[in-house]
Amino acid sequence: MDTVMTREEVTGFLDREFPEINYDGPAYSVESITDNEVMIRLHAYDRHLRSGGTVSGPTMMALADLTSYVVIFAHIGPVALAVTTNLNINFLKKPDPGDLLGMCRLLKLGKWLAVTECSIVSEGHEDIVAHATATYSIPPR
Repeated sequence: MDTVMTREEVTGFLDREFPEINYDGPAYSVESITDNEVMIRLHAYDRHLRSGGTVSGPTMMALADLTSYVVIFAHIGPVALAVTTNLNINFLKKPDPGDLLGMCRLLKLGKWLAVTECSIVSEGHEDIVAHATATYSIPPR
């Protein structure tokens, strides 16, 4: 499945449509886009940590959701109104404080629904700290 948007185009779209995700410094950056996968970096700041010095679950859920959204619109074009209809996440291991990488691939890209699978790892480590699947509703184009 070919991409229709470049990393730069995706970054520009996110900056225009969702400026709040980087309101207090660059929290997210699009690292790569390939034919079936997107990688997004979460620059984990203190606001992303929970007591005990680990990246919070809601932060990892937001990374999985954003990465799912990006892999979809990188392949169909900018669709600001695509929405999450389901997000299932399993927290597998406590991540260390620091950057997380969300890698997401398309499992299904249909006319009305898209299904993705995301793995989240701590930078510099191979072990998956969270695994998520998401379903998105795609509005008529």
